[in-house]
Parts: sequence; structure tokens; C-alpha cells
Amino acid sequence: MEFVIKISQFLLSLSLLIVLHELGHFIPAKLFKTKVEKFYLFFDVKFSLFKKKIGDTVYGIGWLPLGGYVKIAGMIDESMDKEAMAQPPQPWEFRSKPAWQRLIIMLGGVTVNFILAYFIYVAISFTYGDTDVTSDSMKDGFWIENKLLLDVGFKNGDKILAINDEKVDTYYDVRKNLVNGEKYSIERDGKQKEIVLPKDFLGQLSSAERKNGTFKLRIPFMVGSVPDSSVNAGADLKEGDILLSVNGRELRYFDQVESRLDDYKNQSVNATFLRDDEKINRDLKIDANGKVGIFPASHNSRFAELGYFNIIHKDYTFLESFGGGVDKFSEQVSGYFDQLGKIFTPSTGAYKGVGGFKAIFDVFPDQWIWQDFWSLTAFLSIMLAILNLLPIPALDGGHVVFLLYEMISGRKPSEKFLERAQVIGFFILIALVLFANGNDIFKAMTN
Repeated sequence: MEFVIKISQFLLSLSLLIVLHELGHFIPAKLFKTKVEKFYLFFDVKFSLFKKKIGDTVYGIGWLPLGGYVKIAGMIDESMDKEAMAQPPQPWEFRSKPAWQRLIIMLGGVTVNFILAYFIYVAISFTYGDTDVTSDSMKDGFWIENKLLLDVGFKNGDKILAINDEKVDTYYDVRKNLVNGEKYSIERDGKQKEIVLPKDFLGQLSSAERKNGTFKLRIPFMVGSVPDSSVNAGADLKEGDILLSVNGRELRYFDQVESRLDDYKNQSVNATFLRDDEKINRDLKIDANGKVGIFPASHNSRFAELGYFNIIHKDYTFLESFGGGVDKFSEQVSGYFDQLGKIFTPSTGAYKGVGGFKAIFDVFPDQWIWQDFWSLTAFLSIMLAILNLLPIPALDGGHVVFLLYEMISGRKPSEKFLERAQVIGFFILIALVLFANGNDIFKAMTN
């Protein structure tokens, strides 16, 4: 069921972004009376799942979910329709239109992606507001169990005071600076110190096993469910019970559970739980692996009530949400450009973290939460727009470069040159796709 939820979100988000991106090309093409021969969601290699011709345009759905396209008459694109291009230019063709009109058509897709992302952030601000955790309320620091972070000098329970000399006020400040963070000011056991990350930290992080995350909130062990196969199936525990102690020893955080239970393998212990506002005692069995067979749960608002941290929330009025959308949009655009800068700097090793379709699939949660779905869709829309602006001939950015050259110089590149550039760009694009998806396969095999 979890797979079905993830794949449904992935396909819905991808389909929405592709259709709207291609509409960004389609609409100005139609406004400038340019013939659009095909409008496709996904690629129709050899055959289509669905197609229907309406007017001059064939609308369809392909079977290969790697993107989509509009085929505009008289345009040198990935179809490489040399026979059509050999004919005299017709007034309804792309190549017959003024350069400024062709530029608008080519920029239409990325423009729609940017606009879509912005209005999603506006809607998120208005509907959900902003929720965060203040850093000074995390009295016992962060939960850190990622081996790489431990190797570079962090320890579980470290408080993060500043990143790159900028004060950390909230949990989000830590998460958003993960890509650009180079120098961390921390507090440990009442003393302050600095941790400088190695130059290739991002490369190492990309190659490391990811199951332990990075900097996480320290939370208690809350009972989620006790399966019938558990050694504690009859322990009379309910969802939401919070473990407080084992054999009289306080156990405040989830990250303390494993080491504490290791002392009681193949034994029974007396555990104290908090149920609502009442403390209850239960006898728990510990198996040979030091496990209790209880699936944990997380409920941040409940943890905040109990004083584990302080949650702050900001609501937006309808008008304020437009400003909130600007802040979120500009932050994500800036952050993605920073990521690209790291990726194209080989010494950082960030290129090792480049992923393909599996990486995108993996970012979707296994529960359908609309706020998460729309946040991810907005970010993917920004990513699609920026990647399409790269000056590679097979992408919108490549076409834009040639059009700008034409507008500035007054000379149009020859169709033969554009054809060759398109072929080169296509091979570059294929190489990038293979590299990204190859990274996915490599990580799946090594992690």
C-alpha cells in the first residue's frame, strides 16, 4: 500500500508539471498562430496509450514516463524532422516567426513552472502557515546518529548555535543550510567549539548510507503499534503511550533506547509509561537482540506539550500569503542554484548526490499528506524550470541562447548548424540522464 501511495504521488506530480510546462509552450505558440502538431504527456516511442486529433494538433499520452513534449511545426527539435525542414518555410511555422515571438514560445515552459511554484507556495502559506521548532528550546541538542556526521566531529546531543557564522534560531535554519554549511558552531557539555566540514563532505554524504538521516529532533519513545507477533503482544500498551523509564532508570529520548535495552537481553524489565497524564507500569520482555517488538510513532505537538521542544506557528492572511510565497519561492530558487554550483564544482563531490527518477520517487512520503505533496511539487517545478534553462541545445535554454544570439547579432544560425547542435545536445542530455539514474542504481546496490 505504501508503494501505491508513493507511486501515485510521483506520477500525479510529474504529470501535472509536464502538462503545465508544455502548456507554457503551447499557449504562446497558438497566440502567435504557430501550428502545434503534437501535445504529449510522456513519450510515445513506437506507440501511444491514447491519442486524439483536435484541429491541427494530436493530443496523446505516451507509455514512457520520462517527460513530455509539444511538437511545433518548423522547429528543429528532438524529432529531427529533416524532411519537413527541407521544405520552404510556411507562415504558420516556428522558423517563420519573428525572433521575439520564438523567444517567448521557448521561455513559456519555464515561466509557467516558476509561476506554478510561486502560487503553490502562496497557497501553502495561506492554508497551512509556517510551523517550526525554536533551537533554544531543544535543551539536549540534536539527535545525531549519522556515521559521517559522527566521523567529522559531531556527537549526539550537540546544540547547533551558528552555521557559517549565522545564528541558528530554528530547526529549519539547520535543515536549509545542510548544502552550504561549512563551519558549525556548537555547544557540547556547556562548552562551545567549532566543526569545519571537509571540502568533499557533500560527496561523502551522498555516498553514505542515508537511513539515519542528518540532524533530527530528539523525541521520546512513543508507542505506535504492537503487532500480534511481538514478544510484548499482551503487554496492554496503547498507541500514544510514552516510555519514561526502564527498571527505574530514566529514559527520556528514543536515541537512548537501544543502548539501554542491550543491558537486558533475554530478560523482563519493569517499564514506566505516560498515558495521557497518568503514569502506568508494564512488564516488558526484551528479546535476544535487545528489541521489544514495538513500532514507534511520532507526534510533535504532543512532544511539545511535554516540554521536549517549543513549536512556533505563524498564520498568514490572504494578502500576507503573497509575501510568504515570495519568501519561500526565492529561498528555494536560491537554494537550488547553490546546489547546482556545488554539483558543478568537482572538489565538493556533490555530483555523487545527483539522482534520477528513483531519487525523485524516494522523496515522496509513504503517507498522503497534501502539504508535503504540494511542497514537493513546488520544489520539483523550480527544479524543472532551472534545469530546462541550462544552455544545452536539446533543452529550452539551448534554444534561448541561439535566439538571443540572433537578436543581438541580427544573424540567424543556419538550420544545418542548429541540427548538429541539437544532436550534440541530445547526446549530452542522454549522458546526464544515464549518469543520474546510474547513480540511483549504484546507491541501491551499495546501501
